[in-house]
Amino acid sequence: MYSEKVMDHFSNPRNVGEIADANAIGEVGNPQCGDIMKIYMKINDETGVIEQVSFKTFGCGAAIATSSMATELVKGKTIEEALALTNKAVAEALDGLPPVKMHCSVLAEEAVRSAIADYYERRGEEVPQGLKCSGCCGSCSHGHEE
Repeated sequence: MYSEKVMDHFSNPRNVGEIADANAIGEVGNPQCGDIMKIYMKINDETGVIEQVSFKTFGCGAAIATSSMATELVKGKTIEEALALTNKAVAEALDGLPPVKMHCSVLAEEAVRSAIADYYERRGEEVPQGLKCSGCCGSCSHGHEE
């Protein structure tokens, strides 16, 4: 059912917890399944590099695994590189997810994007178009491959 990588990231999640001095925090949830993901980032204001990233997730094993993998994929990357992360890339990095669990990879992507939107807002900068979810569907899955 689940790949070895999914099971590893569920059993031994990377980057768990809060970052006390985070300058970017994003939280997303899926009302249909009850998963909630919160991503914390410490972004270097001069370079735009994500120096620290962590998460706290309430949800199923796939939600925890995708949160863990997403933090691994964006750590050390620039904001622009992190914004290129897709839910499909998260799922592929985990050697796949069952179709019924693809929404977890969507949440992971959206949590990263939400944290970056928060970073721009905290700096008093305009949030780039399309970065922040409009809440139109209540699950933040608009425009994603499931």
